[in-house]
Amino acid sequence: MASISIGALSCLLSIFQLINMADQASFASGAIDPTEGFVSLKLNPSDFSVQRPYDVPQDERHSFQNGIHKLWVYSTDKPHSPTSKTKPRTEIRILGHDYSSGVWQFEGYGYVPAGTSGVSLMQIFGASQHATTLMVRVYDGSLTYYRDPVLVRNIYNKWFRLNVIHDVGKSVKVYIDGILKYEGPDRGGKSHYFKFGVYAQEDDSHYMESRWKDIKVLKKGN
Repeated sequence: MASISIGALSCLLSIFQLINMADQASFASGAIDPTEGFVSLKLNPSDFSVQRPYDVPQDERHSFQNGIHKLWVYSTDKPHSPTSKTKPRTEIRILGHDYSSGVWQFEGYGYVPAGTSGVSLMQIFGASQHATTLMVRVYDGSLTYYRDPVLVRNIYNKWFRLNVIHDVGKSVKVYIDGILKYEGPDRGGKSHYFKFGVYAQEDDSHYMESRWKDIKVLKKGN
């Protein structure tokens, strides 16, 4: 039977201590796993539909390498269709998972480079009196629910975990890194779907970019 050296044993103990400290820090901060009780639904590559300025090729506004979607747009770009009156965007519209009832969740890891501002990063499309039920935006390095309130400050140049839960007809919740940052009422509407990327809003920067990985759509189990 092989013996374990004192040095190796000390190293293992140090690793266990670090894991325990990380777990305690997560618990102390109030972080949870928002996906508990949800079922992750299958997403195929064809379910990721890229909406971009209509007059440029897709590879000039979107790339997908090493599991990371990079989406960018300029404030001077055209809208996504010749007939649209909306601002420029490069967004991925998730197909195959439109919904009108139940409890649904979007999960993804996002990254916003410094300088990107005045842009929607993620949205739930569909509402009764508005176009959307939710927008998560960035203004000057702060993630916001629409323009206000601020969800998290100093978000530039680092990955964050975003979980958005939509209980249709009841509420919307936003979690950043496992911590509840916003809870508010639903905004109505008969059909909804998720989008992520960059969609210019008021006071937009000239160049807007976001990166996304590990995208999931989940549904509350019965």
